[in-house]
This record gives sequence, C-alpha cells and structure tokens, in this order.
Amino acid sequence: MAQMAISVEKLTPHVGAVVTGVDLSRPLDPGTFKEIHDCLIDNGVIFFRDQHLTPDQHKDFGRRFGELHIHPAAPGLVEGHPEILVIHADETSKRVAGEVWHSDVSCDPEPPMGSILYMHELPPVGGDTLFASMYAAYDALSEPLKRLLEDCTAVHESEHVYRGRYGVKDEGKVFPKAEHPVIRTHPVSGRKALFVNSGFTTRIVQLKRAESDAVLQFLFRHIETPEFHCRFRWRERSVAFWDNRCVQHHAMWDYYPQRRHGHRVTVRGDKPFYRP
Repeated sequence: MAQMAISVEKLTPHVGAVVTGVDLSRPLDPGTFKEIHDCLIDNGVIFFRDQHLTPDQHKDFGRRFGELHIHPAAPGLVEGHPEILVIHADETSKRVAGEVWHSDVSCDPEPPMGSILYMHELPPVGGDTLFASMYAAYDALSEPLKRLLEDCTAVHESEHVYRGRYGVKDEGKVFPKAEHPVIRTHPVSGRKALFVNSGFTTRIVQLKRAESDAVLQFLFRHIETPEFHCRFRWRERSVAFWDNRCVQHHAMWDYYPQRRHGHRVTVRGDKPFYRP
C-alpha cells in the first residue's frame, strides 16, 4: 500500500490545520495514519476538503483511532449505524447541536477522545464552527490561578443538556455525570489543558458554591478569548476531526431557517487525569 503524499497548512499558531493529499475513503497505510495522527496531536483539530465517505468508510476511518463511542442520549437515526450521530438543523429547529462552547460528552466517566464530523449539506452562507485550544487557555492563566486549579476537580452533568432534547421518550433514563480534573494532562502530548466547559461543567468540588460559580464564569469567558481560536468555513464534503482532550468547539447558528446536515463519528477516550 503506497503512502499518500499529504501536506499540512496551519490556520493559527495555537489550533487548526488543513490537511490535503489524503482520501479518507481509502484504507490508510501506516505512514499516512501516523502523519494524520501526529498532525491531530500537534494542531488539536484538522480539516479535510472534498471527501466522499459512505457511513461505513466514515466509521472505518474513526476506528483507526480507537473504538467508536455511541451517544448516551441521541437516537441512532442512520439505520444500521448506531455509532453515527446525525447533526441537523432546518426551519423547524428550536436549537442546534453545539451552540455553546463545549467538549463532546465530557459528562461521561471516559469522555470521547475525538470527534469526526462530515458535512453533507450546508446553508448558502454561515454555519461555521469555532475551535479553541485548551492548551493556550491553560498557558494564559496566571501562575497562582494555575496552582489553585491543579488541585481541583469539577462535576460534569448532562441531565440539563439531554433531557427532552432529542424527541424520544426518556422518562426514567439516567444521563451521565462524572467528576474530572479541572486541568487535565493530555495522554499523548503530555501537555496541560483546561478541562471545564459551559455546556456540561456545573461546579468545582473543592470550592464553596459562590466561589465555584465565580471561578467557572471567569474560565468560561476566558475560553472565549479570540487568540485561542480558529474558525472553519465549511464546504460540502468537508471533514473536521477534533481532539476533545485539548480542544473545545462552538457551532455558529447564524443560518436559520436554512438547512445544515452532517454525520459525526466519535472515538472513545479514557479517564482524564492530572500529572504535575
């Protein structure tokens, strides 16, 4: 199997790169897989244009990076493919997936390692996705605040996010809840990243409630700092692959009532940890 000749164009100093010269519908040779893996680790989120993936090919690409995750609340809308999460908005939508800064399913005891979104249909304009480096967010904190947070854990809950959201009967269903370090160490790069988000994180365990609320609100605003971000302008048949361990994202809903439709495959992760 011949190695693909790929090239990488960084979008910002902190996060994001466009990868060209690779066909994700084809099996990846070991050398190409390593290049893509290393590019993801280096850039946090990577983008591919002009891809043509069947659901099976989409899942096969994800499985090169690990076992696939099944969403704890969203129904499997692609028959025979429970691992595929449908991302859809149209004129009937009252909310959309990812409209606040978050890391996917951080409420799980072992949150996903990465997410791979493949867009099929887009509005004429709008519908971009913003990505933020949690390495950069951590690095920009003062040393006293870093020392405080490195001893803290935070609760990530999903009841308020998922209950009644997907139009299915969920009476009696228990949604995930977990406690994770506020600062996590990336298991591959070894770098430290901020690991709280406004979608799922509800409190810092070691602080009083008022203190927790104040610190979290500061951190949520801090994550919104533009210098930590890149912005991806989608085209049909584009793919974004982001590392949930060190990147958060925010999906712009600036295209109502236009349609936006895609499929997401998510790769399982492991339990977050902090290593000084």
